Amino acid sequence: MKSYRKELWFDIQTRRAMINITPQVDECLAESGISEGLCLVNAMHITASVFINDDESGLHADYERWLEKLAPHEPISAYRHNRTGEDNGDAHLKRQVMGREVVMAVTGGSLDFGPWEQIFYGEFDGRRRKRVLVKIIGE
Repeated sequence: MKSYRKELWFDIQTRRAMINITPQVDECLAESGISEGLCLVNAMHITASVFINDDESGLHADYERWLEKLAPHEPISAYRHNRTGEDNGDAHLKRQVMGREVVMAVTGGSLDFGPWEQIFYGEFDGRRRKRVLVKIIGE
């Protein structure tokens, strides 16, 4: 069995963003030489997420609005976590809802997606360098 590991780095200039990282993960799969197996993609930060869904701007706007209703950024004083001097209590909760990682089957040298599925990096406390781990195992 082969194993492949790569870190993808992102410099997000805004507090929040949703970035389609499917092309980068496809590149990793090609580099790995693995044609049958599993691909794990996970955010390496506790205020970021990796998830699978449709690459449609209306859906992304809906996520933004929904997440902000669930865990509004302000008032910052509403989060006990922020008493440590942070201002990202909401980002931790948003990450928990959106998830840390995804696992996809690799079949015939391709990510085995359903219709419209794409991989996204969700950033909820950006403005600094962050990374995503891609780990692929198989033959």
